[in-house]
Amino acid sequence: MEITDVSQVSLGLFIAGVIFIMLIGSFLSMGVLRFFQLKKRQGGIYLGLSAVSFVTMVLVVNTWFS
Repeated sequence: MEITDVSQVSLGLFIAGVIFIMLIGSFLSMGVLRFFQLKKRQGGIYLGLSAVSFVTMVLVVNTWFS
């Protein structure tokens, strides 16, 4: 069993990661739920917001935490 060293991860990076992961997961799950409820337009909007959140997370991490 290997232990991963996370001592070099800054608090800001950790908080940004947690916030974005929760945001992406929420939008993704709401989008799937809306599709099952046959509300295709709302489902598409939520899935689109999830994709936009992911791209924003990648840009934020690459800009401020690289």
